[in-house]
Amino acid sequence: MRSPASSPLPVSRRDFVKGTTTAALSTAALGAVANVHAAGSDEIKLALVGCGGRGTGAAADALGNHAHSNVKLFALADAFEGPIDRALGDLKGQFHDKVDVPPERRFVGLDAYEKAIAAGADVVMLCTPPGFRPAHLAAAVAARKNVFLEKPVAVDAPGYRAVKLANDEAKRRGLSIAVGHHLRHAKNHKEVVARIHDGLIGDLLFTRAYFHTQGIWNRPRQPGMSEMQYQVNNWYHFVWLSGDHHVEQHVHGIDACNWIARGVPTRATGLGGRQVRAEPGIGEIYDHHCVQYTYGDGSYSFSECSQIAGTWSNFSHHAHGTKGRVSFDGNDLVTIHENGKPPLALKPVRDGHQVEWDDFMAAIVAGKPYNELDGAADSTMTAILGRMATYTGQLVTWDEAVKSDLAYAPERIAWDAAPRSKPGPDGIYPCALPGLTKAF
Repeated sequence: MRSPASSPLPVSRRDFVKGTTTAALSTAALGAVANVHAAGSDEIKLALVGCGGRGTGAAADALGNHAHSNVKLFALADAFEGPIDRALGDLKGQFHDKVDVPPERRFVGLDAYEKAIAAGADVVMLCTPPGFRPAHLAAAVAARKNVFLEKPVAVDAPGYRAVKLANDEAKRRGLSIAVGHHLRHAKNHKEVVARIHDGLIGDLLFTRAYFHTQGIWNRPRQPGMSEMQYQVNNWYHFVWLSGDHHVEQHVHGIDACNWIARGVPTRATGLGGRQVRAEPGIGEIYDHHCVQYTYGDGSYSFSECSQIAGTWSNFSHHAHGTKGRVSFDGNDLVTIHENGKPPLALKPVRDGHQVEWDDFMAAIVAGKPYNELDGAADSTMTAILGRMATYTGQLVTWDEAVKSDLAYAPERIAWDAAPRSKPGPDGIYPCALPGLTKAF
């Protein structure tokens, strides 16, 4: 970990969320992207930005893809040095000469993403805390890179709008964009959702989504850490970095429900709170949310998520129609219940995390258009809409949510900058209070 003295030049919040997107738009007239990889070579070089567990896993899926074997990990970037060292060791041990990241292509700090993007890779993988995603995406698009983004793609409405703007530019430049919604690539999910759309369970009445877990890691404050360093290191527990677990984690089930419903909801109501995590030195996010979404066709989605030890664990989503229902779990086990017929269970075949990289690489090598960001961005915004409802206790419409100017990032992005959320005298961070918290 670098000290505040070695931090990059301060970046304003406006620059962080909007400025790099504007830079991308200003160069739109330059035309389509050049070849994905250097002329005369079929090697595809990867730059991984964000070297935690999910980033390392995504890199392993990329290096082990079944569509194109000549892939090399070329650059690594993270806010801290430790994750880079761990990722490099893990991936080098597994993939050997497919990992070529000498010290000069290992970048540490809040500006490390810029250096990794400029290092010469063909595909940039954005796997940092999602609060950084809009600015990182805009920078990668401005540099004419194909991009893989982990979900979610933003944490607030300004970030959602910035991502949509950057994606418009990516399309104009002919860039390929993949997003880590692995269930969209899981065999049973793909086939059965298509059958639902063809009338398998009749007219859709409602969906249900659950993401109940035992909890999430918490990284204690280390001696000498600035507040910014602590929050970035313990990012899951702060809204400006994670979006709350309703956005960061539950977006998988929310995306599946949007996929089944073939659209986004028009409004949401909900309640949530911080029942068990109101302790010193943890953070500000809720530990449970319960949201009801309403879609334009009159169908509903009932959405629940929690992170509370000792409670029911469940990661699943369900579609109910006039002729039956379908249950999906997060491992691609799918059970079809048609009225008057015995249940039909479809067992998982291959992990969607791997298949999504097979599909992405195949499209890049073939030169076929590939863009998953529109639907992924809308699912992120749907999760944000639900969080707005739980934080405020109000009915919030899609249009109100999308137009919101409420941004959670601090004024400056630097190690010595002051985040908006600060602990009280008792060490407990304040959280949203329904009925008092404003969403707009």
